[in-house]
Amino acid sequence: MKRSQRRLASVFTGLVVALAALLSPAAARAERLRDLADVAGARENQLVGYGLVTGLSGTGDDASVPFTAQSVLAMLRRLGLQVDPVQLRLRNVAAVVVTATLPPFSKPGTKIDVTVASIGNARSLSGGVLVQTLLKGADQKTYAVGQGSLTVGGFESKGSTGSSAKQGSTTSARIPEGALVEREVVAQVVEGGALRFELRTPGFGLSARVTAAINQKFPDAATATDGGAVRVAVPAGYEKRVVELIAELEELEVSPVRRARVVINERTGTIVAGGDVRLAPSAVVHGALTIVVKETPQASQPNAAFGAGSTVVVPKSDVMVHEPQNPVAYLNRSPSLADVASALSALGLSTRELTSVLQAMRAAGALEAELVVQ
Repeated sequence: MKRSQRRLASVFTGLVVALAALLSPAAARAERLRDLADVAGARENQLVGYGLVTGLSGTGDDASVPFTAQSVLAMLRRLGLQVDPVQLRLRNVAAVVVTATLPPFSKPGTKIDVTVASIGNARSLSGGVLVQTLLKGADQKTYAVGQGSLTVGGFESKGSTGSSAKQGSTTSARIPEGALVEREVVAQVVEGGALRFELRTPGFGLSARVTAAINQKFPDAATATDGGAVRVAVPAGYEKRVVELIAELEELEVSPVRRARVVINERTGTIVAGGDVRLAPSAVVHGALTIVVKETPQASQPNAAFGAGSTVVVPKSDVMVHEPQNPVAYLNRSPSLADVASALSALGLSTRELTSVLQAMRAAGALEAELVVQ
């Protein structure tokens, strides 16, 4: 048990030390503006549609999914066929939801990727073909049309004796370049003679640094409106060269602001620390109280004359309590992320125990970082 705890602690130490090396001032590097902010008006748009996947090998929706049968009838009527609903056999058809992301500045005829997911009780979409599906935006207008053969990432196989093997998901698939853009979304990037850069990670420090970097390139052109946006007036001579202006601005280098944050995922036992995490002087003692209750039924045979007694089962409970004597660990003030990792690894705790210690230290004010529990 101690060996596994030390192993987990060493893994955490190695991960945090590696992050510390990347986040140290000596290794800190500036990022390009295009990686930190987006130009307002040049954004992606989500598309969604409802369609049918055909050509399945008996793994589609069955008769208990009524909207699949209704969709097949409607499609055949549009193609000029009248079919008796009783004659439909739908095990090779599945109703699906089709989603896609429309990139900015997409022109009619541009091909985009499509994601398909079953909404019925189909077992697998492997080998299916998506029938022409209209993809609409939030304004209920059609912006793209999807169609094509599906690419399924998982597989499922069943044996004759009832055994089966499955990996990944077989009810969702993708169609690379499976949709054609039919309508262009006009992007308006210049409003009132100015551009606006929207920060992906809002913060007053980053907003000020972006403003300073732009003003160094174009004096008095940038103004930070708040912690999440920077307004840039179009300089003289760039009124008809906005694309060149944006390209030059996106190449500017800005040092990002790293937030002191510790993220804990209790389900997977993952702990990731980043930014300027600091540790105040503190004393930590972590107890591990173990209580074991063991039931051992026993037979009671009374020694009575002439068979007057009866044999009964009597429960017997054994309770064992084990509480090791854990010493108090004193943690000095740690000014860097590497020092924090070394101090916490000295406790020799498992990932689950270390999560509890970090939460307690944050509540006591000893951990100078934002604690995010997922």
